[in-house]
Amino acid sequence: MSFLVAGGAAVSLIGGIFGSSKAKKRRRAAEAKARRAAKAIAKIEANRQAVINPYSGTKSLASLATDLSGEFTNPFDNLGVATQAAEMQVAEADIALANTLDTLRSTGASAGGATALAQAALKSKQGVAASIEQQEAKNQQLKAQGEAQLQTQRVAEKQRQQGIQISEGQRVQQADAAGRQFKYNAQEARTNQKLNRIAGQQAQAQQAAAQAAADGSAAMAGAFSGISSALTAGISSGG
Repeated sequence: MSFLVAGGAAVSLIGGIFGSSKAKKRRRAAEAKARRAAKAIAKIEANRQAVINPYSGTKSLASLATDLSGEFTNPFDNLGVATQAAEMQVAEADIALANTLDTLRSTGASAGGATALAQAALKSKQGVAASIEQQEAKNQQLKAQGEAQLQTQRVAEKQRQQGIQISEGQRVQQADAAGRQFKYNAQEARTNQKLNRIAGQQAQAQQAAAQAAADGSAAMAGAFSGISSALTAGISSGG
């Protein structure tokens, strides 16, 4: 029975040592894997992209809003008085008077008839002159109004073009900032996914190492328990 006891104890011891050795190898491999994962995580974190300001390239568009006050003028500044008709009226009145006097001298007509004739001629010329003067004034007024409308349209067109430039500039800057933000977020998401995957591998390796350590301890505990049981059985049998 002593041989059997010794054999049983030896089997238990060898089994425990073998089991503990295998568990130790698994633990070392798992720990090495966990260390590699930790190094990979540290490398990724050390090389992460810098936090950006997507609006860092934004520039002021104030220069596009130019002062248009110099475009405005008063079209009535040079509005002249229609004096040509009045001058013609005076000249024609003088001519009419001179002709009347000549007629009086040549025909010996009465002074009353000559005066009436001169007055009629003068009145006719006055009507023509007044009509021409009114037409000239009206033409100048219409020209001034047309110039004012033209200036208003020109300024409005310049304002429209400035509005388009400013609006388009803002759109381009917003699109650039949004593109930079999208690129940054996409890279961050990819980096975080990689970190999460490696962190999961690290956690699994650490768990495997802990389990291997526990298995090694259990193997040795089982070996000693087997030896103790064999010795106890031998003692009981010998007794």
